[in-house]
Amino acid sequence: MEERQSRPDRPYKPRPRFNSERGPVTERKFIIGRQPLIEAFESGTNIEKILIQKNAQGEGLNEIKNIAREKSIPVQLVPIEKLNGMSKANHQGVLAYISKVKYLELQEVIDFVVAKGETPLFLMLDGVTDVRNIGAIGRSIHCCGAQALIIPDKGVGALNEEAFKSSAGALEHIHIVRVGSLLKALDLLHLNGIQVFTSEMRADKNIHELDLTIPSCIIMGDEGRGVQPYLAKAADYFFKIPMATNFDSFNVSVAAGIILYEAMKQRMFPLK
Repeated sequence: MEERQSRPDRPYKPRPRFNSERGPVTERKFIIGRQPLIEAFESGTNIEKILIQKNAQGEGLNEIKNIAREKSIPVQLVPIEKLNGMSKANHQGVLAYISKVKYLELQEVIDFVVAKGETPLFLMLDGVTDVRNIGAIGRSIHCCGAQALIIPDKGVGALNEEAFKSSAGALEHIHIVRVGSLLKALDLLHLNGIQVFTSEMRADKNIHELDLTIPSCIIMGDEGRGVQPYLAKAADYFFKIPMATNFDSFNVSVAAGIILYEAMKQRMFPLK
């Protein structure tokens, strides 16, 4: 498949707060109330998700929603009974989960990886909701020397305690990027010279026939529907994983492991 060209430039403003160190995992906690959440934003606290009472109004709500939109933090409207069941304190219709990870911006990660002299190898998840699969994928990313996991702010399983357990702690050692739009993320990858690969059962090339030594990002989709068509259309190359039988397909975390291992093998043991 031919490379995509003529992609619009997108301005990038570097943010000095990027930190490559992976800190210890903390227990999941809540931020309760509107002003405490606004203060948490100002102090740089990492927020996983925000719950807002349906039909809630008043001071601070618009500011919270705007900041959440800017930071690609999911916002869920819930009945007051759910909030009351989670906290007996005066929540003012707002409760937020403190994130177990520090989400980074895609351009920051690209710049950091390139500055280290490494060739980018990223993996993007589209619609993968099983947190155990996500944890297992994170483990393969780390073991195979890939640098980053890219996820959307909605439509993917949460990086919760179960995901961390399934990853055997590997999610602490990779860069995790959360974006508001996977398609815009693909545009940014292309602008940085990173080629995008995705699997397709009817593809002409097998995974081992691709050149994965170049800057690469692999999109992994839900096992049922696969990668969404609009994302697949933006990919540069299609491939398939050969199987010895006509069984349906590999589990998504197994498939990700196979792909990442092939990339690692090509990079560590190039053919002479």
